Amino acid sequence: MDQEIIPTAPEEQFKEGEILENTLSNNDSLTEYPDHSNKSLKEILQIFQELIERGDQQEMYKLAEGIKAAFYKALKREKIAAGFIAPSENVESTEEDLQETVVSHNPFAEIERGFKELYAQYKSLRGSFLQTIEKQKEENLAKKNAIIEELKDLLEKQEDLHQTFPAFRELQNRWKSIGPVPQANNKDIWDTYQYLVEKFYDYVKINNELRDLDLKKNLEMKVELCEKAEALINEPNIIQAFRKLQKLHEEWRELGPVNKEMREEIWERFKKATSGVNKRQQEFFETQKESQKENLEQKSALCEKVEAIVALEGERDWNALTKEIEKIQNDWKGIGFASKKDNQRIYDRFRAACDKFYDAKRDHYSHFKNVMQENYDKKIALCEQAEALKDSDDWKRTTDQLINLQKKWKEIGPVARKQSDIVWKRFRAACDTFFDNKSKHYSSVDDSFEQNLAKKLDLIQEINEYKLDPKPLENSEALKDFQTRWAEIGFVPIKEKERIQAAYRHAMEQKFGEIRNPEQENRINRYKKHLKDVSTSSKGGGVRAEREKLIQRYRQMEQDIAVWENNMGFFTKSKNADSLLLDIEKKISAAKFELSQLEEKIKLIDNQNDAQ
Repeated sequence: MDQEIIPTAPEEQFKEGEILENTLSNNDSLTEYPDHSNKSLKEILQIFQELIERGDQQEMYKLAEGIKAAFYKALKREKIAAGFIAPSENVESTEEDLQETVVSHNPFAEIERGFKELYAQYKSLRGSFLQTIEKQKEENLAKKNAIIEELKDLLEKQEDLHQTFPAFRELQNRWKSIGPVPQANNKDIWDTYQYLVEKFYDYVKINNELRDLDLKKNLEMKVELCEKAEALINEPNIIQAFRKLQKLHEEWRELGPVNKEMREEIWERFKKATSGVNKRQQEFFETQKESQKENLEQKSALCEKVEAIVALEGERDWNALTKEIEKIQNDWKGIGFASKKDNQRIYDRFRAACDKFYDAKRDHYSHFKNVMQENYDKKIALCEQAEALKDSDDWKRTTDQLINLQKKWKEIGPVARKQSDIVWKRFRAACDTFFDNKSKHYSSVDDSFEQNLAKKLDLIQEINEYKLDPKPLENSEALKDFQTRWAEIGFVPIKEKERIQAAYRHAMEQKFGEIRNPEQENRINRYKKHLKDVSTSSKGGGVRAEREKLIQRYRQMEQDIAVWENNMGFFTKSKNADSLLLDIEKKISAAKFELSQLEEKIKLIDNQNDAQ
């Protein structure tokens, strides 16, 4: 029968044959459906095609809408993966969502058209099936009305029971074989049929033996139905238990009566079992109601979290926030349904909050993309400048320029990941080319510095081994010769500079400390006279001011010598460079000579102060 069973409270009274309607409000939400969430578009199409080809209307009706939802989720997911549309969120999507995105060239149009054709085919089949069902119900109604008329005729006949009873049985079998009738006619036609059947049993004079046998058989079958109903009370799955109970009620209605003395007892037993199942169902839905309330509270809390993230202002770590949103979405999926009236509303709130976040993220990265393109253009310009300098042999100037370019590079913001390594390798290659060339150049210069170091060590050894001549003039000439030869030797490695210079000064001081040539004696005598004039003068600050002036000049000369020596390391081997190096060497030699004179003058002042 197509009429549903109405569950009643345990204490509610209802009559034998009365039908219970199903109040299972959340039946659809509790039905287990195949999970197509991880299927591709082609797999979903194949599944839908096979479903239609099987032609099982009940199966199609149960699964078609779920397949449709899975298809459009997968369609949106694959469009996002292909970069065809921007991601908005990771929760459910609908056909309407995807139709909002208008694109001139849609690579997914063909597969979407194919799905729509299948879905239209399903709807057409469904419509035809329902029309056929309604037509069949009308035909069944006509057949059952005909059986009722035949029952009436059978009751009015006064024929032999041996002929009447088989005809009655044949009518009952025909009645059972006929399917459902329209809902509006179901109760009336059943009541009429039941009335005529009971009237046949109660008023027609039938053979007691046949009647008792039939009543006994009906009792046995109803006892069996009671046992099945009682077993359903302990059925773990209350939903399945309730559906099985519906079928038991349908079978009960199709059975004939039992003996009058057992009729109320057997019905009370069946009704008691029905009430037990109904009670469990009510308890189940009470528990489900509490669970749905908790689910609503948990989902509301997740909505508040997303809304709080959306409301953040200022700079935001989009990657971290995206991971947090994804975690919240996963938490959402782990929470069950809310009540039917709240479920869609809370989902719409959650989806709207997620959409706002992903819209804001998309706007941010759209702007960030433009900034990264500007950064990329700037870095390309630096690459071009570095490449223009990579073959230069102006070591000092080019080194400063490349270092400056590297500083500018660090100040430029990020570029797209797929471009970052490429442009960096290009810039670094240009810098490496120059610095590799520079390193090769100075490795050869370092060899000459090592040779100069060996020469100066040999000269110091020669100074230490020099035997003073009894003739002062010979010693003065030797002093000049050592000084000239020392000045003519080129540079030494920078780390050896101070040590070798100190060794030279110590050797010269030990060997020629008391020897001065006439020119030097005259210069010292002139400076002593100058100091005497300064000390007696009342202008210029006296000897102390003179000493400060010499100290300042001494420090300035040291700085100049250091700069010249440093600059010499940046000249390449060429004719022009050799002449420049010679000029600088002369400057350095002259400066060192002046440095020694300044040192001697300062010592004269200090000795004079000590004597006073």
